[in-house]
Amino acid sequence: MRNLFEIDPWKIIETKFDANKQKQAESIFSIGNGSFGQRANFEEKYSGDTLQGSYIGGVYYPDKTRVGWWKNGYPEYFAKVLNSTNWIGINIEIDGEQLDLNVQQIKYFHRELDMQKGLLKRTFRVVFGSGKELEVESIRFCSMAREEIAAISYTVTPLNFSGNVKFTPYLDGNVSNHDANYDEFFWLEDSRKVDIQKGILCARTKKTNFCIATAMRFSFWREQELLTIHPNVAQRDFYVENNFEHYLEKGVRFTLKKYVAVTSTINHSEFELAAKAIKRVRDAYTSGFDTLRTEHENAWAEIWKSADILIEGDEASQQGIRFNIFHLYQTYTGKNAKLNIGPKGFTGEKYGGATYWDTEAYCLPFYLKTADPQVAKQLLIYRYHHLDRAIENAEKLGFKNGAALYPMVTMNGEECHNEWEITFEEIHRNGAIAFAVYNYVRHTGDTAYLSEYGLPVVAGIARFWAQRFNWSEAKKAYVMLGVTGPNEYENNVNNNWYTNYIARWCIQYCLEVNAQVSAALPEKLSAKEIKDFQHIVENVYFPVLTDTNIFLQQDGFMDKEQLTANDIPVAERPINQHWSWDRILRSIFIKQADVLQGLYLFEDHFSEDIIRENFDFYEPKTVHESSLSPCVHVILAAKIGRMDKALELYLRTSRLDLDDYNHEADEGLHITSMAGTWMSVVEGLGGVRVTENGLSINPSIPKPWKAYSFQIRYKNQPLALSITQHKVTLENLGSAPVSCKLFGQEISVKEGEKQEAALK
Repeated sequence: MRNLFEIDPWKIIETKFDANKQKQAESIFSIGNGSFGQRANFEEKYSGDTLQGSYIGGVYYPDKTRVGWWKNGYPEYFAKVLNSTNWIGINIEIDGEQLDLNVQQIKYFHRELDMQKGLLKRTFRVVFGSGKELEVESIRFCSMAREEIAAISYTVTPLNFSGNVKFTPYLDGNVSNHDANYDEFFWLEDSRKVDIQKGILCARTKKTNFCIATAMRFSFWREQELLTIHPNVAQRDFYVENNFEHYLEKGVRFTLKKYVAVTSTINHSEFELAAKAIKRVRDAYTSGFDTLRTEHENAWAEIWKSADILIEGDEASQQGIRFNIFHLYQTYTGKNAKLNIGPKGFTGEKYGGATYWDTEAYCLPFYLKTADPQVAKQLLIYRYHHLDRAIENAEKLGFKNGAALYPMVTMNGEECHNEWEITFEEIHRNGAIAFAVYNYVRHTGDTAYLSEYGLPVVAGIARFWAQRFNWSEAKKAYVMLGVTGPNEYENNVNNNWYTNYIARWCIQYCLEVNAQVSAALPEKLSAKEIKDFQHIVENVYFPVLTDTNIFLQQDGFMDKEQLTANDIPVAERPINQHWSWDRILRSIFIKQADVLQGLYLFEDHFSEDIIRENFDFYEPKTVHESSLSPCVHVILAAKIGRMDKALELYLRTSRLDLDDYNHEADEGLHITSMAGTWMSVVEGLGGVRVTENGLSINPSIPKPWKAYSFQIRYKNQPLALSITQHKVTLENLGSAPVSCKLFGQEISVKEGEKQEAALK
């Protein structure tokens, strides 16, 4: 474990400014509220290496695909999450010299992300070329109570002088995407207006025509006294500002309080957009910074009441899980059915798109067990609404008769990922969506969902798999050729075990759902489809290592040199940043859980001995260079009693970005894998499972931990689970009795009741 920043149970703390870590810090200290978000860029000018990023949920641009050789079926574009108007800007100038932490001498620096309260704070002291010393304290947040509002309190204190200081609060829409394929500027300006202590900038995206309005107001204070100021105003293309000079007395605190509203056509009509932004920011300005802050902190307090995981005895573990939970809630609150969970959230641009299979495989379990069932349901309905596009995506690849292939990356249901080995071959994503339907029903008991929304999706997916399998005369079985499994360090392989297994399961599940729902539904399978599907289910080929219970990742896996990750020199890790792609593809090394992913999803299909044998075979070969990998290993390691390995990999998944294991935190955080980190505690160490037979709990605890506790929902009843080195306590916080298995024993816990058992 290499700590980039200080260890604290509720905060991320940086006590010395290091320009070499600035882009990592910008990602890690990011803030958001589910509607929009902001990297931890500085308010004042910074001329050092930085990635300025302000992002708005659901707003994207179809950046034309850039490939060396066009292939039939390629998507026309790669959807880019757009960098939008920079709303944090407050420049400071003394004697013609701008405040810039890349220029001035820094005498003190402290930055912290207070995750309990959702605040980004920074305090620093600098010496200008003239010898004048200034202290700055900034506090900012994206309001969790008012989801179109952000606020900044920016305080300056002259430490060894009195004199004029120039302040320039501004909005700057002249921003570009770091990852633009052709260095294109994605915005058109609609309008701008600036007045005394206020301004608004309205822009729209090219092609997609999303409209954004960003409005600001500000006030200026001497200690607790509101001052009257007479700023100059200025504007140019994509830019508005106020600027003013004020005489500051030595040792006296002067504060600029900036209020910002961000509205978009995701939630409003184009015609009311500017008026809404102006009203929102006026209301925020009238309420004042302290009121907004209190509302925001109260909203976070409500979230933490049920979302927190408390770990006693290990501050690194504690900080790690709270960091993950914090960023999950900053990214997706469940309040807006039009939005989904982007892999970088509001922390960076890499990957593009709003929706990957990560949502169904990793994020849905988090929301199923922590939120009202409606949140998980709307994530599934999001896919239901994209079914027609999934059918179109399959048709482009030659599939027929209602076969549906959901995209690897999408903003609107259309595929927009343009690496052929992923776009065309990483089709296991279809299985995650069908499994999510199954997972939702078994968690909630909402079988009506299957008739209303579930069968059309599941049937489309099953029809795709039925056409994607082909009969092998040599094997006398159905095989699947030319695929990429979750382990992307093997491309274009035959009979990937995980893909074959989840495809067969999807077809079987479709047959079961088809038998359950009303005969009148148009999506019902025909008699011929039922017969064909059943034949496939009974005759799928799976590669197995002879005389073992080890499921081979693919047909040629044993042809590779059988090394372990320990054979890789430290200087060559991560291999995706040091090796050629050819070398990686020929190696034994696994980017992320593949066979083990299947054993996690279908744990109840296999004995513990089989899980153990496969874990022991694959874990040493796994380099965990996907953020989605360690959490699955934690869950399985805990199940088979490998607690040292479970804790090791828990720290890796929970601190993946905090400690920048894969040297890519500067590009943004791995938001969807953070839900996997939550799973590693609750489903892994906590042993919580929801199956068709109900809820079961089989907790364990790592030796370094004194205790840990968390809450879950089951059938919408909140339960609190507390585990120490000696006992387990289960408390029903809901309004109805809950039955479950605790260490295999059937118990019923009444509302308001606690039950205890010795830890086994």
